[in-house]
Amino acid sequence: MILVTGGAGFIGANFVRLFLSGGKGEEVINVDRLTYAGNIENVRDLDSSKHIFVHGDIGGRNLMRDLLDRYRPRAVLNFAAESHVDRSIDSAGEFIQTNVVGLFNLLEAVRAYWSSLPDSGDLSRDTFRFLQVSTDEVYGSLAPDEPAFAESNAFQPNSPYSASKAAGDHLVRAWHHTYGLPTVTTNCSNNYGPYQFPEKLIPLAVLNALAGKPIPIYGDGQQIRDWLYVEDHCRAILRALEAGTPGEVYNVGGDNERRNLEVVHALCGVLDRLRPKQDGTSYAEQICFVKDRPGHDRRYAVDSRKAAKELGWRPEEGFESGLERTIAWYLANGDWVAGIQTGAYREWVKTHYGEYA
Repeated sequence: MILVTGGAGFIGANFVRLFLSGGKGEEVINVDRLTYAGNIENVRDLDSSKHIFVHGDIGGRNLMRDLLDRYRPRAVLNFAAESHVDRSIDSAGEFIQTNVVGLFNLLEAVRAYWSSLPDSGDLSRDTFRFLQVSTDEVYGSLAPDEPAFAESNAFQPNSPYSASKAAGDHLVRAWHHTYGLPTVTTNCSNNYGPYQFPEKLIPLAVLNALAGKPIPIYGDGQQIRDWLYVEDHCRAILRALEAGTPGEVYNVGGDNERRNLEVVHALCGVLDRLRPKQDGTSYAEQICFVKDRPGHDRRYAVDSRKAAKELGWRPEEGFESGLERTIAWYLANGDWVAGIQTGAYREWVKTHYGEYA
C-alpha cells in the first residue's frame, strides 16, 4: 500500500482516484487535515476497502509514525500544503507552519520508519520512496523571452507561498543527501480540472460567470502560466513514483502557456456553448479587472524534457479539451459546488475582490 498526505485536496484527490483505478489492488492510506480546501466529498465515494481515510495533520509526528508502523506503506506521497498565493500574503505563518514545519515533522517520522525497514526484500530501504509534490513557483518569475525553468534553475521565490514551498523542497533534498532517505520531488505548473477549490482562476471564473457576477482578473490579465490538466499531472507523479531516481527532481508542465485574460476568454466561449445565457449575450461581458496582487509574478513555464526522457511521461490533454472537460464537470456537479461555497468562502472572495465579488 501507499500513504498519501493531503489526499482530500484538489491534486491529491485526483491522484488517489487515478491510483485506485489502476487495477493493481493496492490500498491507499489518505491523511488529510480537512482545511478549507481539503474536502471529504472529493473522496467519499471511494471503495472503503481500498481507501482508508484518516483525519490528521502531517505535523503530528506521533500520529504519522503510528500510521507508518501500523500500515507499513511502500511509499509516502506528500500533497499536503497551503497553496494559494493570496492567502499566503494575508497569513504567511500558516504557510510556514504547514509547508515547512509540518513537512519537517513528516520527514522525521518517515525517516524513523524507513530506518527500521530491512536491507532487502519487497519492502525495504531500497524499495521505499518519499515523493514531494511541489510547484514551479519556487523558481520565481520569467521574462517573456526567457527559456522555461529547468530543474537546474536556482530557486528565487517571490511570495510567502512559494518561499515556504522552496524551503520544503530544500528540506527534502537535505534529508536525501544527509540521511539517505530515497526522495523524489516533482515541480508542476498551474493545474486545473475537477475538484479544484474555487479560489483559483478557472473555477472562480466559471462559478462567477454562472452566477451572473463579475469575473475578476488581476491587473491587466497578461500574466502567463503553463496550464497542466490535473490528470496529466497525476500520471506524471505515478511515473515518478515508479521510475524516478532517488534524489532527483522532475519538472512537470503542460506545454500550454496562456495569458490569464486569454484563459478567461476561452472559458467564456466554452460556457457560451455549453450553458448559453438566456439573453443571448456572452459571459465575456462579465469580465472586469481588479487591483493586481502584490508582487505578482509575470510568467511561469517549466521544461519537462527530463520527465519525458527519464520517466517516459508527456501530457496527453490539450488545453482546449482539458478546459472543456473541466467546465463540463463543474456544470454536472452542482451539489459539490454548493457544498464548498460556504460563508467563509464568500467572505474570502469579498475580501480579495471587493465590489466585484
